[in-house]
Amino acid sequence: MDWGTDLWDQYDGIDKHTQSGLDLVDRYVKFVRERTEIEQNYAKQLRNLSKKYLKRGSKEEQECGFTNHQSFQDIVNELNDYAGQRELIAENMMTGICVELTKYLQDLKQERKTYLADAKKAQQNLEISFKQLENTKRRFAKEWGEAEKATQQAEKIENDTNAIKADVEKVKQHAHVKTHTAEECRNDYAAQLQTYNKQQNTFYYTEIPQLFNKLQDMDERRIRCLAEGYGQFAAVEKKVLPIITKCLDGISMAGRNTNGKQDSLRFIEQHKSGFERPAEVDFEDYSQGIKPASSDANLNQPKVRTKLWPFSHKKTKSPAAEDFSHLPPEQRKKRLQSKIDDITKELQKELDQSEALEKMRGVYERNPQMGDPASLEPQITQTSQNVGRLRGQLTKYESWLAEAFRGDDSTNTAVNNNQHCSMSADPSQNIYSEFDEDFDEDVETPIGKATALYTFQGSSEGTVSITEGEQLSVMERDKGDGWMRVLRANGDEGYIPSSYVKF
Repeated sequence: MDWGTDLWDQYDGIDKHTQSGLDLVDRYVKFVRERTEIEQNYAKQLRNLSKKYLKRGSKEEQECGFTNHQSFQDIVNELNDYAGQRELIAENMMTGICVELTKYLQDLKQERKTYLADAKKAQQNLEISFKQLENTKRRFAKEWGEAEKATQQAEKIENDTNAIKADVEKVKQHAHVKTHTAEECRNDYAAQLQTYNKQQNTFYYTEIPQLFNKLQDMDERRIRCLAEGYGQFAAVEKKVLPIITKCLDGISMAGRNTNGKQDSLRFIEQHKSGFERPAEVDFEDYSQGIKPASSDANLNQPKVRTKLWPFSHKKTKSPAAEDFSHLPPEQRKKRLQSKIDDITKELQKELDQSEALEKMRGVYERNPQMGDPASLEPQITQTSQNVGRLRGQLTKYESWLAEAFRGDDSTNTAVNNNQHCSMSADPSQNIYSEFDEDFDEDVETPIGKATALYTFQGSSEGTVSITEGEQLSVMERDKGDGWMRVLRANGDEGYIPSSYVKF
Protein backbone atom coordinates (compact mmCIF):
# COMPACT_ATOMS: atom_id res chain seq x y z
CA MET A 1 0.00 0.00 0.00
CA ASP A 2 1.25 3.43 -0.86
CA TRP A 3 0.04 7.00 -0.91
CA GLY A 4 0.15 7.31 -4.70
CA THR A 5 -2.32 4.46 -5.17
CA ASP A 6 -4.57 4.64 -2.14
CA LEU A 7 -4.49 8.41 -1.51
CA TRP A 8 -4.43 9.66 -5.12
CA ASP A 9 -7.24 12.16 -4.33
CA GLN A 10 -6.02 13.23 -0.84
CA TYR A 11 -3.67 16.08 -1.71
CA ASP A 12 -4.96 18.31 1.11
CA GLY A 13 -4.73 15.49 3.63
CA ILE A 14 -1.15 14.68 2.62
CA ASP A 15 -0.26 18.35 2.75
CA LYS A 16 -1.60 18.66 6.30
CA HIS A 17 -0.11 15.34 7.47
CA THR A 18 3.42 16.06 6.24
CA GLN A 19 3.31 19.56 7.72
CA SER A 20 2.22 18.08 11.06
CA GLY A 21 5.23 15.73 10.93
CA LEU A 22 7.67 18.59 10.38
CA ASP A 23 6.03 20.54 13.20
CA LEU A 24 6.61 17.54 15.49
CA VAL A 25 10.34 17.50 14.64
CA ASP A 26 10.56 21.20 15.40
CA ARG A 27 8.68 20.73 18.66
CA TYR A 28 10.97 17.88 19.72
CA VAL A 29 14.04 20.00 19.00
CA LYS A 30 12.65 22.74 21.24
CA PHE A 31 11.90 20.16 23.92
CA VAL A 32 15.48 18.83 23.88
CA ARG A 33 16.90 22.36 23.85
CA GLU A 34 14.94 23.21 27.01
CA ARG A 35 16.19 19.97 28.57
CA THR A 36 19.80 21.00 27.83
CA GLU A 37 19.18 24.37 29.49
CA ILE A 38 17.92 22.57 32.59
CA GLU A 39 21.02 20.34 32.59
CA GLN A 40 23.32 23.33 32.17
CA ASN A 41 21.66 25.26 35.00
CA TYR A 42 21.69 22.16 37.19
CA ALA A 43 25.39 21.58 36.50
CA LYS A 44 26.15 25.24 37.21
CA GLN A 45 24.36 25.11 40.55
CA LEU A 46 26.16 21.89 41.46
CA ARG A 47 29.54 23.44 40.63
CA ASN A 48 28.74 26.52 42.70
CA LEU A 49 27.69 24.30 45.57
CA SER A 50 30.93 22.30 45.34
CA LYS A 51 33.01 25.46 45.18
CA LYS A 52 31.22 26.86 48.22
CA TYR A 53 31.99 23.84 50.40
CA LEU A 54 35.45 23.01 49.09
CA LYS A 55 37.93 23.85 51.87
CA ARG A 56 41.21 25.63 51.26
CA GLY A 57 44.04 26.87 53.45
CA SER A 58 46.28 25.46 56.13
CA LYS A 59 43.60 25.05 58.79
CA GLU A 60 41.29 23.22 56.40
CA GLU A 61 44.16 21.01 55.24
CA GLN A 62 44.85 20.08 58.85
CA GLU A 63 41.18 19.21 59.39
CA CYS A 64 41.18 17.06 56.26
CA GLY A 65 43.54 14.73 58.05
CA PHE A 66 40.44 13.37 59.82
CA THR A 67 38.46 10.81 57.85
CA ASN A 68 35.10 12.49 58.44
CA HIS A 69 36.45 15.82 57.14
CA GLN A 70 38.28 14.23 54.21
CA SER A 71 35.25 12.12 53.27
CA PHE A 72 33.12 15.22 53.08
CA GLN A 73 35.69 16.86 50.81
CA ASP A 74 35.69 13.69 48.69
CA ILE A 75 31.92 14.00 48.36
CA VAL A 76 32.27 17.65 47.34
CA ASN A 77 34.86 16.70 44.70
CA GLU A 78 32.75 13.83 43.39
CA LEU A 79 29.77 16.15 43.13
CA ASN A 80 31.88 18.54 41.07
CA ASP A 81 32.78 15.65 38.74
CA TYR A 82 29.11 14.69 38.61
CA ALA A 83 28.29 18.25 37.53
CA GLY A 84 30.76 17.84 34.68
CA GLN A 85 28.84 14.80 33.44
CA ARG A 86 25.58 16.77 33.49
CA GLU A 87 27.30 19.42 31.36
CA LEU A 88 28.42 16.67 28.98
CA ILE A 89 24.84 15.41 28.70
CA ALA A 90 23.67 18.91 27.77
CA GLU A 91 26.45 19.35 25.22
CA ASN A 92 25.88 15.98 23.54
CA MET A 93 22.12 16.50 23.39
CA MET A 94 22.59 19.90 21.80
CA THR A 95 25.05 18.70 19.15
CA GLY A 96 23.72 15.17 18.60
CA ILE A 97 19.99 15.94 18.61
CA CYS A 98 19.17 19.64 18.32
CA VAL A 99 21.79 20.63 15.75
CA GLU A 100 21.40 17.50 13.62
CA LEU A 101 17.59 17.48 13.62
CA THR A 102 17.42 21.21 12.93
CA LYS A 103 19.63 20.80 9.87
CA TYR A 104 17.65 17.76 8.70
CA LEU A 105 14.37 19.61 9.27
CA GLN A 106 15.43 22.37 6.89
CA ASP A 107 16.21 19.80 4.20
CA LEU A 108 12.84 18.12 4.71
CA LYS A 109 10.97 21.40 4.47
CA GLN A 110 12.63 22.19 1.15
CA GLU A 111 12.00 18.66 -0.17
CA ARG A 112 8.34 18.77 0.81
CA LYS A 113 7.92 22.20 -0.70
CA THR A 114 9.35 20.94 -4.01
CA TYR A 115 7.05 17.89 -4.17
CA LEU A 116 3.93 19.84 -3.32
CA ALA A 117 4.85 22.53 -5.82
CA ASP A 118 5.29 19.90 -8.55
CA ALA A 119 1.90 18.42 -7.70
CA LYS A 120 0.32 21.87 -7.84
CA LYS A 121 1.95 22.56 -11.18
CA ALA A 122 0.74 19.27 -12.60
CA GLN A 123 -2.75 20.05 -11.33
CA GLN A 124 -2.66 23.50 -12.91
CA ASN A 125 -1.50 22.07 -16.25
CA LEU A 126 -4.39 19.58 -16.18
CA GLU A 127 -6.85 22.37 -15.41
CA ILE A 128 -5.51 24.47 -18.29
CA SER A 129 -5.88 21.51 -20.63
CA PHE A 130 -9.42 20.96 -19.40
CA LYS A 131 -10.30 24.60 -20.05
CA GLN A 132 -8.94 24.27 -23.57
CA LEU A 133 -11.10 21.17 -24.01
CA GLU A 134 -14.17 23.04 -22.84
CA ASN A 135 -13.42 25.91 -25.19
CA THR A 136 -13.07 23.64 -28.24
CA LYS A 137 -16.22 21.81 -27.19
CA ARG A 138 -18.22 25.01 -26.91
CA ARG A 139 -16.90 26.26 -30.27
CA PHE A 140 -17.79 22.96 -31.92
CA ALA A 141 -21.28 23.13 -30.47
CA LYS A 142 -21.72 26.71 -31.64
CA GLU A 143 -20.35 26.16 -35.14
CA TRP A 144 -22.33 22.96 -35.59
CA GLY A 145 -25.52 24.76 -34.59
CA GLU A 146 -24.82 27.59 -37.03
CA ALA A 147 -24.01 25.07 -39.78
CA GLU A 148 -27.31 23.26 -39.26
CA LYS A 149 -29.15 26.58 -39.30
CA ALA A 150 -27.39 27.62 -42.53
CA THR A 151 -28.18 24.26 -44.13
CA GLN A 152 -31.83 24.53 -43.20
CA GLN A 153 -31.93 28.08 -44.57
CA ALA A 154 -30.36 26.95 -47.86
CA GLU A 155 -32.86 24.09 -48.24
CA LYS A 156 -35.74 26.51 -47.59
CA ILE A 157 -34.59 29.00 -50.21
CA GLU A 158 -33.81 26.22 -52.66
CA ASN A 159 -37.37 24.91 -52.35
CA ASP A 160 -38.80 28.42 -52.79
CA THR A 161 -39.94 28.75 -56.45
CA ASN A 162 -39.70 32.48 -56.31
CA ALA A 163 -36.06 32.43 -55.19
CA ILE A 164 -33.43 33.79 -57.54
CA LYS A 165 -30.79 31.32 -58.59
CA ALA A 166 -28.02 33.62 -57.49
CA ASP A 167 -29.51 33.86 -54.01
CA VAL A 168 -29.85 30.08 -53.87
CA GLU A 169 -26.22 29.60 -54.80
CA LYS A 170 -25.14 32.17 -52.27
CA VAL A 171 -27.10 30.52 -49.46
CA LYS A 172 -25.77 27.11 -50.44
CA GLN A 173 -22.21 28.41 -50.42
CA HIS A 174 -22.73 29.93 -46.98
CA ALA A 175 -24.13 26.66 -45.64
CA HIS A 176 -21.18 24.76 -47.10
CA VAL A 177 -18.70 27.12 -45.37
CA LYS A 178 -20.47 26.78 -42.06
CA THR A 179 -20.54 23.04 -42.33
CA HIS A 180 -16.82 22.93 -43.16
CA THR A 181 -16.05 25.17 -40.18
CA ALA A 182 -18.15 22.96 -37.92
CA GLU A 183 -16.25 19.90 -39.14
CA GLU A 184 -12.92 21.57 -38.33
CA CYS A 185 -14.20 22.48 -34.83
CA ARG A 186 -15.33 18.89 -34.42
CA ASN A 187 -11.87 17.64 -35.30
CA ASP A 188 -10.22 20.18 -32.93
CA TYR A 189 -12.55 19.08 -30.14
CA ALA A 190 -11.77 15.43 -30.75
CA ALA A 191 -8.00 16.09 -30.77
CA GLN A 192 -8.14 18.19 -27.61
CA LEU A 193 -10.26 15.54 -25.91
CA GLN A 194 -7.66 12.92 -26.77
CA THR A 195 -4.87 15.19 -25.48
CA TYR A 196 -6.72 15.88 -22.25
CA ASN A 197 -7.53 12.25 -21.57
CA LYS A 198 -3.89 11.31 -22.11
CA GLN A 199 -2.72 14.15 -19.82
CA GLN A 200 -5.31 13.22 -17.19
CA ASN A 201 -4.22 9.60 -17.31
CA THR A 202 -0.57 10.65 -16.85
CA PHE A 203 -1.57 12.95 -14.00
CA TYR A 204 -3.56 10.38 -12.03
CA TYR A 205 -1.55 7.28 -12.83
CA THR A 206 2.01 8.59 -13.09
CA GLU A 207 2.74 12.13 -11.85
CA ILE A 208 0.58 12.23 -8.73
CA PRO A 209 1.45 8.67 -7.60
CA GLN A 210 5.15 9.39 -8.01
CA LEU A 211 4.95 12.68 -6.12
CA PHE A 212 2.77 11.28 -3.35
CA ASN A 213 5.06 8.26 -3.00
CA LYS A 214 8.03 10.59 -2.71
CA LEU A 215 6.19 12.48 0.03
CA GLN A 216 5.47 9.16 1.71
CA ASP A 217 9.16 8.20 1.53
CA MET A 218 10.14 11.60 2.86
CA ASP A 219 7.72 11.29 5.79
CA GLU A 220 8.92 7.78 6.63
CA ARG A 221 12.55 9.00 6.57
CA ARG A 222 11.52 11.84 8.86
CA ILE A 223 9.95 9.37 11.28
CA ARG A 224 13.06 7.15 11.27
CA CYS A 225 15.31 10.13 11.94
CA LEU A 226 12.99 11.33 14.68
CA ALA A 227 13.00 7.85 16.18
CA GLU A 228 16.80 7.99 16.31
CA GLY A 229 16.51 11.36 18.04
CA TYR A 230 14.14 9.81 20.57
CA GLY A 231 16.64 7.03 21.21
CA GLN A 232 19.52 9.47 21.59
CA PHE A 233 17.61 11.26 24.33
CA ALA A 234 18.28 8.22 26.49
CA ALA A 235 21.53 7.07 24.87
CA VAL A 236 23.30 10.35 25.64
CA GLU A 237 22.66 9.90 29.33
CA LYS A 238 23.38 6.17 29.28
CA LYS A 239 26.78 6.93 27.77
CA VAL A 240 27.88 8.86 30.85
CA LEU A 241 26.11 6.61 33.35
CA PRO A 242 29.30 4.61 34.06
CA ILE A 243 31.10 7.79 35.08
CA ILE A 244 28.09 9.06 37.01
CA THR A 245 27.93 5.69 38.75
CA LYS A 246 31.63 6.00 39.51
CA CYS A 247 31.00 9.41 41.09
CA LEU A 248 28.17 7.99 43.18
CA ASP A 249 30.34 5.03 44.12
CA GLY A 250 33.00 7.52 45.21
CA ILE A 251 30.45 9.22 47.45
CA SER A 252 29.47 5.86 48.92
CA MET A 253 33.14 5.03 49.40
CA ALA A 254 33.58 8.32 51.26
CA GLY A 255 30.95 7.15 53.71
CA ARG A 256 32.70 3.81 54.18
CA ASN A 257 36.07 5.50 54.61
CA THR A 258 34.83 7.56 57.53
CA ASN A 259 36.27 6.01 60.68
CA GLY A 260 35.48 7.48 64.07
CA LYS A 261 38.11 5.50 65.94
CA GLN A 262 40.82 6.47 63.46
CA ASP A 263 39.85 10.14 63.75
CA SER A 264 39.97 9.94 67.54
CA LEU A 265 43.45 8.44 67.46
CA ARG A 266 44.61 11.09 64.98
CA PHE A 267 43.18 13.84 67.18
CA ILE A 268 45.10 12.39 70.12
CA GLU A 269 48.25 12.27 68.04
CA GLN A 270 47.86 15.89 66.97
CA HIS A 271 47.10 17.35 70.38
CA LYS A 272 48.76 15.12 72.96
CA SER A 273 50.98 17.40 75.08
CA GLY A 274 53.02 14.76 76.90
CA PHE A 275 52.64 16.53 80.24
CA GLU A 276 51.83 14.58 83.38
CA ARG A 277 48.66 15.34 85.26
CA PRO A 278 49.09 17.79 88.17
CA ALA A 279 50.18 16.25 91.49
CA GLU A 280 47.99 16.44 94.57
CA VAL A 281 48.08 19.72 96.46
CA ASP A 282 49.54 19.47 99.96
CA PHE A 283 47.55 20.57 102.99
CA GLU A 284 48.84 23.78 104.54
CA ASP A 285 47.84 24.00 108.20
CA TYR A 286 47.77 27.68 109.13
CA SER A 287 46.52 26.83 112.61
CA GLN A 288 49.94 25.41 113.43
CA GLY A 289 51.66 28.73 112.76
CA ILE A 290 52.95 27.99 109.26
CA LYS A 291 53.71 31.30 107.65
CA PRO A 292 54.00 31.70 103.93
CA ALA A 293 56.94 33.51 102.43
CA SER A 294 54.99 36.66 101.63
CA SER A 295 54.53 40.22 102.83
CA ASP A 296 52.90 41.03 106.16
CA ALA A 297 49.81 42.22 104.35
CA ASN A 298 49.20 38.70 103.17
CA LEU A 299 50.01 37.12 106.57
CA ASN A 300 47.78 34.18 107.37
CA GLN A 301 45.77 34.75 104.20
CA PRO A 302 44.74 31.46 102.60
CA LYS A 303 46.30 30.76 99.24
CA VAL A 304 43.87 30.60 96.39
CA ARG A 305 44.50 27.73 94.03
CA THR A 306 44.42 28.54 90.36
CA LYS A 307 41.83 26.74 88.23
CA LEU A 308 43.61 23.83 86.62
CA TRP A 309 40.84 22.82 84.29
CA PRO A 310 42.50 23.22 80.85
CA PHE A 311 39.44 24.39 78.96
CA SER A 312 40.03 28.10 79.12
CA HIS A 313 39.16 30.01 75.99
CA LYS A 314 42.00 32.46 76.56
CA LYS A 315 45.06 31.50 74.56
CA THR A 316 48.57 32.75 75.04
CA LYS A 317 51.14 31.85 72.43
CA SER A 318 54.78 31.79 73.33
CA PRO A 319 57.26 33.10 70.76
CA ALA A 320 58.22 30.38 68.32
CA ALA A 321 61.62 28.83 68.95
CA GLU A 322 63.75 27.16 66.30
CA ASP A 323 64.04 24.00 68.39
CA PHE A 324 60.26 24.04 69.01
CA SER A 325 60.84 24.19 72.74
CA HIS A 326 57.77 26.43 72.98
CA LEU A 327 55.62 23.40 72.19
CA PRO A 328 54.52 20.63 74.57
CA PRO A 329 56.83 17.59 74.63
CA GLU A 330 54.88 15.35 72.29
CA GLN A 331 54.17 18.12 69.80
CA ARG A 332 57.81 19.19 69.93
CA LYS A 333 59.01 15.69 69.05
CA LYS A 334 56.54 15.50 66.18
CA ARG A 335 57.65 18.82 64.74
CA LEU A 336 61.32 17.96 65.13
CA GLN A 337 60.84 14.60 63.42
CA SER A 338 58.90 16.25 60.59
CA LYS A 339 61.67 18.80 60.17
CA ILE A 340 64.30 16.04 60.11
CA ASP A 341 62.32 14.19 57.42
CA ASP A 342 62.08 17.33 55.28
CA ILE A 343 65.80 18.07 55.63
CA THR A 344 66.68 14.45 54.86
CA LYS A 345 64.67 14.56 51.62
CA GLU A 346 66.23 17.85 50.60
CA LEU A 347 69.70 16.57 51.49
CA GLN A 348 69.20 13.43 49.41
CA LYS A 349 68.11 15.57 46.49
CA GLU A 350 71.26 17.71 46.77
CA LEU A 351 73.43 14.59 47.04
CA ASP A 352 71.85 13.14 43.91
CA GLN A 353 72.44 16.39 42.09
CA SER A 354 76.03 16.51 43.31
CA GLU A 355 76.63 12.96 42.07
CA ALA A 356 75.12 13.83 38.70
CA LEU A 357 77.31 16.92 38.38
CA GLU A 358 80.43 14.93 39.24
CA LYS A 359 79.56 12.34 36.59
CA MET A 360 78.95 15.08 34.07
CA ARG A 361 82.28 16.72 34.90
CA GLY A 362 84.00 13.37 34.38
CA VAL A 363 82.34 13.05 30.97
CA TYR A 364 83.45 16.56 30.02
CA GLU A 365 87.01 15.84 31.15
CA ARG A 366 87.15 12.69 29.01
CA ASN A 367 85.33 14.30 26.08
CA PRO A 368 86.14 18.05 25.95
CA GLN A 369 84.08 18.43 22.79
CA MET A 370 80.91 17.79 24.83
CA GLY A 371 81.48 20.68 27.25
CA ASP A 372 83.83 22.62 29.48
CA PRO A 373 84.31 21.02 32.92
CA ALA A 374 84.97 24.47 34.40
CA SER A 375 81.44 25.54 33.49
CA LEU A 376 80.11 23.10 36.10
CA GLU A 377 82.23 24.44 38.97
CA PRO A 378 79.70 27.10 40.15
CA GLN A 379 76.93 24.51 40.34
CA ILE A 380 79.20 21.96 42.05
CA THR A 381 80.32 24.58 44.58
CA GLN A 382 76.73 25.68 45.25
CA THR A 383 75.55 22.08 45.63
CA SER A 384 78.44 21.35 47.99
CA GLN A 385 77.51 24.35 50.11
CA ASN A 386 73.88 23.22 50.18
CA VAL A 387 74.92 19.73 51.28
CA GLY A 388 77.04 21.16 54.07
CA ARG A 389 74.29 23.48 55.24
CA LEU A 390 71.68 20.72 55.22
CA ARG A 391 73.95 18.28 57.06
CA GLY A 392 74.53 20.92 59.71
CA GLN A 393 70.79 21.48 60.06
CA LEU A 394 70.16 17.74 60.17
CA THR A 395 72.71 17.28 63.00
CA LYS A 396 71.22 20.18 64.91
CA TYR A 397 67.63 18.92 64.70
CA GLU A 398 68.63 15.35 65.48
CA SER A 399 70.36 16.53 68.63
CA TRP A 400 67.29 18.49 69.63
CA LEU A 401 65.12 15.43 69.04
CA ALA A 402 67.42 13.29 71.19
CA GLU A 403 67.30 15.97 73.89
CA ALA A 404 63.49 15.98 73.70
CA PHE A 405 63.36 12.22 74.32
CA ARG A 406 65.94 12.39 77.11
CA GLY A 407 64.15 15.26 78.80
CA ASP A 408 60.75 13.62 78.99
CA ASP A 409 61.13 12.08 82.45
CA SER A 410 62.95 15.00 84.06
CA THR A 411 60.63 17.52 82.50
CA ASN A 412 57.48 15.74 83.66
CA THR A 413 58.89 15.36 87.17
CA ALA A 414 59.86 19.01 87.33
CA VAL A 415 56.44 20.04 86.15
CA ASN A 416 54.69 17.97 88.79
CA ASN A 417 56.97 19.16 91.63
CA ASN A 418 56.88 22.82 90.70
CA GLN A 419 53.24 23.20 89.80
CA HIS A 420 52.02 23.90 93.34
CA CYS A 421 54.87 26.32 94.08
CA SER A 422 54.30 28.16 90.83
CA MET A 423 50.62 28.49 91.54
CA SER A 424 51.28 29.76 95.04
CA ALA A 425 53.64 32.41 93.81
CA ASP A 426 51.33 33.61 91.01
CA PRO A 427 47.68 32.64 91.47
CA SER A 428 46.74 34.05 88.07
CA GLN A 429 49.12 31.76 86.16
CA ASN A 430 47.68 28.74 84.33
CA ILE A 431 50.08 25.90 83.53
CA TYR A 432 48.40 25.51 80.16
CA SER A 433 48.83 29.13 79.14
CA GLU A 434 52.35 28.60 77.82
CA PHE A 435 51.07 26.79 74.73
CA ASP A 436 48.01 26.96 72.55
CA GLU A 437 45.05 24.92 73.67
CA ASP A 438 44.76 23.39 70.19
CA PHE A 439 48.53 22.98 69.78
CA ASP A 440 48.36 24.72 66.42
CA GLU A 441 51.35 23.97 64.33
CA ASP A 442 51.30 27.40 62.73
CA VAL A 443 52.66 29.13 65.84
CA GLU A 444 55.81 30.27 64.08
CA THR A 445 55.76 34.06 63.85
CA PRO A 446 56.82 35.76 60.59
CA ILE A 447 59.99 37.83 60.89
CA GLY A 448 58.96 40.31 58.21
CA LYS A 449 57.00 41.08 55.07
CA ALA A 450 58.12 41.04 51.43
CA THR A 451 56.73 41.66 47.94
CA ALA A 452 57.39 39.33 45.01
CA LEU A 453 59.29 41.11 42.23
CA TYR A 454 58.92 38.26 39.74
CA THR A 455 56.84 35.13 39.22
CA PHE A 456 58.56 31.94 40.39
CA GLN A 457 57.38 28.41 39.66
CA GLY A 458 58.41 26.18 42.54
CA SER A 459 58.77 22.83 40.81
CA SER A 460 61.24 21.12 43.11
CA GLU A 461 60.48 19.68 46.53
CA GLY A 462 60.54 22.21 49.35
CA THR A 463 59.94 25.20 47.07
CA VAL A 464 56.75 27.20 46.63
CA SER A 465 55.34 29.09 43.63
CA ILE A 466 54.77 32.87 43.84
CA THR A 467 53.36 35.48 41.47
CA GLU A 468 54.62 38.98 40.74
CA GLY A 469 53.27 41.57 43.21
CA GLU A 470 52.19 38.97 45.77
CA GLN A 471 52.58 39.87 49.45
CA LEU A 472 54.56 37.29 51.43
CA SER A 473 55.41 36.64 55.08
CA VAL A 474 59.12 35.99 55.62
CA MET A 475 59.64 33.02 57.94
CA GLU A 476 63.42 32.54 57.49
CA ARG A 477 65.94 34.89 55.88
CA ASP A 478 68.65 33.99 53.40
CA LYS A 479 71.49 32.17 55.20
CA GLY A 480 73.98 32.72 52.46
CA ASP A 481 72.65 30.02 50.14
CA GLY A 482 70.49 32.33 48.03
CA TRP A 483 67.19 30.97 49.38
CA MET A 484 64.65 32.19 51.95
CA ARG A 485 61.56 30.60 53.43
CA VAL A 486 58.23 32.41 53.02
CA LEU A 487 54.55 31.90 53.83
CA ARG A 488 51.86 32.72 51.26
CA ALA A 489 48.43 34.13 52.12
CA ASN A 490 46.81 30.80 51.15
CA GLY A 491 48.91 28.92 53.72
CA ASP A 492 51.51 27.48 51.31
CA GLU A 493 55.03 27.59 52.79
CA GLY A 494 58.37 26.89 51.17
CA TYR A 495 61.64 28.26 49.80
CA ILE A 496 62.09 30.83 47.02
CA PRO A 497 65.16 32.62 45.56
CA SER A 498 65.99 35.65 47.73
CA SER A 499 66.53 37.81 44.65
CA TYR A 500 62.88 37.39 43.63
CA VAL A 501 61.49 39.59 46.45
CA LYS A 502 62.02 42.95 48.05
CA PHE A 503 61.39 43.95 51.67
